[in-house]
Formats: sequence, structure tokens, C-alpha cells
Amino acid sequence: MDGLDEIVGEFLVESHENLDQLDRDLVELERDPSSRDLLSSVFRTLHTIKGTSGFLAFGTLESVTHVGESLLSRLRDGQMKLDPQITTVLLEMVDAVRELLASIEENGTEGDNDYADLVARLHRILDGERAEPVAEPVVEPVEFEPVPEPAPEAGGPHRRTVADSSIRVDVALLDSLMNLVGELVLTRNQMLQRAATREDIELQRTTHRLNLIAGELQEGVMKTRMQPIDNVWSKLPRVVRDLSVMLGKSVDLHMEGRDTELDKTILEAIRDPLTHLVRNSVDHGIESPEARRAAGKPERGTLVLRAFHEGGQVNIEIADDGAGIDPDKVRAKGRREGDRNLSDREAMNLIFVPGFSTAKAVTNVSGRGVGMDVVKTNIEKIGGTIDLTSTVGHGTTVRIRIPLTLAIIPALVVSAAGNRYAIPQVNLLELVRLEGEQAKSQVETVQGAPVYRLRGRLLPLVDLREQLELPAVERPTTYIAVLQADNRQFGLVVDDIKDTEEIVVKPLGRQLRAISLYAGATIMGDGMVALILDTMALARKAGMALDGSDSVDRSATESGKDERTALLVVGLADGRRAGIALDTVDRLEEFTLDRVERTGGHEVVQYRGHILPLLRLDNALHGYGEPAKGQDLQVVVCHHEGRTVGVVVNAILDIVEEELSIRSHLDTGGHHGSAVVAGHVTELIDISHAIAAFDPALLAPAN
Repeated sequence: MDGLDEIVGEFLVESHENLDQLDRDLVELERDPSSRDLLSSVFRTLHTIKGTSGFLAFGTLESVTHVGESLLSRLRDGQMKLDPQITTVLLEMVDAVRELLASIEENGTEGDNDYADLVARLHRILDGERAEPVAEPVVEPVEFEPVPEPAPEAGGPHRRTVADSSIRVDVALLDSLMNLVGELVLTRNQMLQRAATREDIELQRTTHRLNLIAGELQEGVMKTRMQPIDNVWSKLPRVVRDLSVMLGKSVDLHMEGRDTELDKTILEAIRDPLTHLVRNSVDHGIESPEARRAAGKPERGTLVLRAFHEGGQVNIEIADDGAGIDPDKVRAKGRREGDRNLSDREAMNLIFVPGFSTAKAVTNVSGRGVGMDVVKTNIEKIGGTIDLTSTVGHGTTVRIRIPLTLAIIPALVVSAAGNRYAIPQVNLLELVRLEGEQAKSQVETVQGAPVYRLRGRLLPLVDLREQLELPAVERPTTYIAVLQADNRQFGLVVDDIKDTEEIVVKPLGRQLRAISLYAGATIMGDGMVALILDTMALARKAGMALDGSDSVDRSATESGKDERTALLVVGLADGRRAGIALDTVDRLEEFTLDRVERTGGHEVVQYRGHILPLLRLDNALHGYGEPAKGQDLQVVVCHHEGRTVGVVVNAILDIVEEELSIRSHLDTGGHHGSAVVAGHVTELIDISHAIAAFDPALLAPAN
């Protein structure tokens, strides 16, 4: 059986089950030859074996079952009547099929026996010929009672490992087992919590043993339900190949994350939607070789399937490098159907409307306007979401997110305002604890947003109390859970960190599903309910960019290495620091307030025979403090492409030259992000952008 193709293996398992059923049905049918239900059952079973054997190119098996199927067809239609002789021949056919399956299982071939004599006898019965009565006595049919199957005789046909090592179990039974194991885990957690507070050694030993057994049982039941997504993906290369040949296209299929495991019921639910999306990418997305050459692309298109666990969910992406979807064309089609003034995002959503299609002609592949609406409906039936993004000329990506279903997962339990919350450990990277003074000195702010420098990286902080709209409090100790959401890291500030434990994930009720911050609920060891936080939703609510910003951050960090930058460091009224590239600075000036005049709504001063516009950096960066009243203006005279402007700052602090190796994508209004300069988080200013904010007519040429 080593190396036996997976499809052949499934065929053997199913066929062995069918043969057992055939034996029972044929003997029962001999007792009641007029039973159309039994005849139909026998016919369907043999038809299934015949059809699959023909598909797998097992010619001998197909020929034997084909003539048997023809005989059963006549019996079913009433053209012939079952008698002991016909029953005997049919049972011999079943034995022959079993021998062929055994040979296929043992060496991958049907063997040398062509069973010509058996096929000839079946044909003679079909032609109405009857063999001479046999000398042995005819045994009258007896009442059939199912008995255990006897052990096979030596050398006779017998079932191989592939059939013995598998069993079919109803998914409903697995669901029931999963629910029972979930309740057992909850009870175990309660017993562990109670035993920990008592000094009963025997009780602690017993609960420890219960913990081990429940853990093993839980793992076993989980494995029975989980299957790799490759069970679905393995069929897609053939789909892509056949469709690309039919359409005259060349497509390379790449699959990433084939071992990503999904629940069996979810896997079955996404099988058809995935197939449809792949067909759409090959048909609608990837262009013909001629069109790709004209667009400067390789003749062979690329289709990428990607699956991964993220945020306690399974994420599946189908991406192609084809022509993309033009929102203008979608809008034009939508307007003809009554839609007006659609944004690009709204236009893309029209693709999921029943009956909508941009195809120019109806083919046997597409154009009827059905499919994407069914895909969306099927995904939403299992509580998932589907999203589509596309760039004209570059391709289309469809993202499917399947939320948490009933499962048992390890989680970190935290608290806020006296309530407990669970964070799936799949999102947890590490924990940070800061004492009072340590937190004040190491947590800085960028445009009012707190950040913490974690091993050379700026980590944005999100306060759980703030996101849950709970009152803020002074914390003597700051606990930070460093989380990962869609390749983006952030720190979740909580009141306290309790413990890690395995929790049973219960889906939220219909009334609570609209609350996006929660991915489910669980029952704790003391019987109280704790909500499971959705880290993706937390990041979005806090305003985190979840579109690859972290990769931008990394590239900024890497590009800053080994590159020394000279900066003028200035202070703002609210205590923040800003850095201006020194090569854009002409002079440092101090102007008295009586020199400031106004023209066209701008502050200006007369400076070296020209009118110098003034830009207050606090206003440009949305500062929170107020500049000191009555003090002279500290001005940095900057230039860019022949234009000059006076940048008004609160204080001129220093001139530094160092590597900007610690950077962040956080944009504070300066449009160059932030970096650690001289030990402080400093906002980097793009002077060209600042100057462009002024009316060019007010900017005099520099000397």
C-alpha cells in the first residue's frame, strides 16, 4: 500500500464497505425477489463501483461490474426474475470484485486473471440461456440473520490494511463528542481550581490524573475533526489545468499553508466556494498569453492559494496576477441596473449581487451572473466573511476569514475593570510588566498616542479600558500583552494578567454577534463567563493600520541602518520633539513679536529684503500645548527648491548626527514618521510638504 494514490485508497475503503452491503442485500433479496428497494440498493452500489473503476482505468474490474450491472438492471425493471442460480452468479461476481480490490491494494494492479468465464456466464444469463442443473442439492433459502463475518481462509480474498485502518463516523456524532469533551474540560478546570485551594493530597493527585486523561481525550477528539486544507486543495491543480487548456491560457498554481487544519464541517462548507473562486481567477482574472505579452507580463499567469491561522481564525487567500477588476466598468454595469454614485469599494461589492456579471458573452464557464453570490452566502452561513481587493493591471485577491467555532484552545486570561477576558495564545507574542516610575519614563507619546520602545522597536499601545469605553484609572503596575494581528504588532494594556489555561470556545449568540470586539465566550473554572477578545477587531478599533504597515516599518528600520542623518532637533509646546533635516536649514533666527505681520491670512516677517512666511510647527503637527505668551519667536529658516519658509518652534534643542535605526510608520503630520533620536521619540518633518501647504505666491525666491 506504500505510495498508493489517495483517491485509489478512498475508492478501496468505500468499495469494501459496498461489497459487504452487497453480500447482505443479495442474500436478503433471494428471500424476497420482489423487493424493489433491495434491487435498487444493489444496483446503485454496483453502479458506484463500476463508475469509479472506469474513472481510475481499472478495465477488468469495470468489465466484470458492467455485465453484473446490466443483469441487475433487467431484474430491477422486471424483465427477469431472481432465482438461486442468478443469485449464485451475482455472489461469485462479488467475490471476483473483492479479489480484484485485494490485488489492487497489494500491488497496485488488477492481476492477470481476466474472469472471462464469469463474464461469459453472466452474458449467457442475460441472453436467456440457462446452465444445466448442478448435481449438488439445492439449498432452500433460510431466514437471514446478520452474524459476525468469519475469518478469511488462508489464501482467500481478505480485507487489506487500508480498509481495516479506517472507519466512517457521522459528523453529528463527532459534534456530540466535542460538546461532551468541552463540558468535561470545563468541569476539569473547576476541579483544578477547587483542589488548588485545599490541602488534600489525594484530591490533588486525583485531579492531576483527571487533568492528564481529559487532555489526552480532548486532543484525540480534536484530531478526529481536524483535517488539512490540502484535502480540498489537492483537487484544484486538475481544475486549473483543465480550465487553462480549455481557455488557451498558461497558469502556474502555487499553494502555501497546505497543512493548515480546519474543522471537517468547515472544510466541506468551503469546498465548492474555493473551487468557484479558483475557476473565476483562471477565467476572468488571468489574461491570455497574447494579452500578457502586450502588457509586458510573463506569458504564464500565477495563481496563489494561501492559508494560515490568524487572530483565532482561518484565513484563506486566492490571489492572481491578472488584469484586475476595473471599478469603472463595474460601476457602468451597476448604473444600468439602477445603482448610482458608487465608490470603488461599493462597486466591487456589486460582484456579490445575484445576477451581476461583467462577462461579454455567456459560456459554459461563466457569464450567467450566478456563483459569487452563492459563494458569499455559503461563507456567511458558517459565520465567515469574504473580501475582494483588486488593482487594474496587477491582479485580484479574495480573502476569506472563517471565525472561531466550537473548539478548545489555550488562552491568556486578563482583566479590566474587574471583568475577565481571554486572549487566544495564537495572537500572543510576549508579556511586559512595567512598574510605576518605569512606565512613566519608558512610555512616550507620539501625537497623543502612547508607544513603548521594545528592544529597539516602537510598539503602539492600546488600552483595553479605553477600547471597552470604561473609565481610566491610575495603575501602579502596567501590564502589556504584546499581540500580533495581520503581521502588525501592538501592545494591549490591561489591569492584570491572571493565568493561561485551555478554554472551551462558545460562539456568541445571535443577539451579541454585532459586537465586533469579541470572537466568542467561555466559562471559567469558577463558573463565570469570560469573553474572548478579537485582536483584529481591537487593532482596527484602535486605528491600527492592518495593511502591511509592519512590513513598511521593517523596511524603514532596515533602510535606516548604516545611514547617518544630520538633524536639527526642536521642541514643541506640548513637550514633543521634532527633527528637521539639517541640509534644508539655512539659519536659526529669533524674531520679536512686533515684527510679525499678517497678509492673506498668513503670518509673515520682513527678512533680508524679502517677505518670509511663518509656519507654526505646533499647528502643523496638531500640538496640544500652548506656546508661551509674550516671548520672542524661535524660527528655523528652511528652504526647498528655491522657496523659503520660517518654521516657528517652541525651542531649538540640539543638532545631532546618528543612525535612525529605530523607526516607526506612525505618521504624526510630519509625513516622515518617527524615530528615536538622542534617546527620545522624535517626529521627522518633511519640509517640502510643509512648504507646499502655503500659497506659492507668498514664497519668495531664496537668496
